[in-house]
Amino acid sequence: MNEPAIDLSTVSVVVFDTDGVVTDTARGHAAAWKHVFDAFLRGRSAPFDIRDDYLRHVGGRTRLDGVRAFLASRGLQLPEGAPDDEPGAPTVHGLGRAKDRLFVDQVDEYGVAAFPSTVALLHELRHRGARTAAVSAGMHGRKLITSAAVTHLFDVLVDGDDAALLNLPGLPDPALFLEAARRLAVPPPRTAVVAAALPGVEAARKAGFGLVVAVGRPELGDERADERGEELREHGADVVVADLGELTVRGRVLPWGT
Repeated sequence: MNEPAIDLSTVSVVVFDTDGVVTDTARGHAAAWKHVFDAFLRGRSAPFDIRDDYLRHVGGRTRLDGVRAFLASRGLQLPEGAPDDEPGAPTVHGLGRAKDRLFVDQVDEYGVAAFPSTVALLHELRHRGARTAAVSAGMHGRKLITSAAVTHLFDVLVDGDDAALLNLPGLPDPALFLEAARRLAVPPPRTAVVAAALPGVEAARKAGFGLVVAVGRPELGDERADERGEELREHGADVVVADLGELTVRGRVLPWGT
């Protein structure tokens, strides 16, 4: 079996989804969602399942899209409400704000760590001449990258604030990934995307990126790693790894004109 690799003779830019790929935040996101959804679901439906519901319906999406997708999976619907709804109010915005408040409080108190294997891969890519971008569907992408002390390892950052400013749709629409590639002036076929959640993998494949790497980490206690890997492949992943330490880098990006 071929060793999983990024070949810099075919791609010159690598775009990283932030949550679960660069920053170790998936457990924090999942715990915040469970707290909010379980309070809402009491008497309405079964509790939020971190392994199935987070990975399938919420991970990788904006918080509002996550609320809509999860509730739809339970046959539930709420009014949209307004951005200034009280956190926890029975609206899409209310549940989204409650989750956001819990998660931000957690980041402010404990900070965020970057995965060491991802940091090592970023150093290797940049040493070989590749450029890198970080993308997050959430509004706090820059906050997470800054808290993890890895801002210097990215040429471009695109997050939910940019999406709001540019009116870009969230994942699984590929607009955020395409915006990162556009800012680096490299077409999708010459760009690799590394994502952890199904919407990110699906978005990258939909846009025709040259390589789609999926990270199927077991950090959420997923006991069905093989099934999870197959699902990521079905959504468009070319390569599935449990950790980016399994990925090697081949070749190097040559300067223009050489």
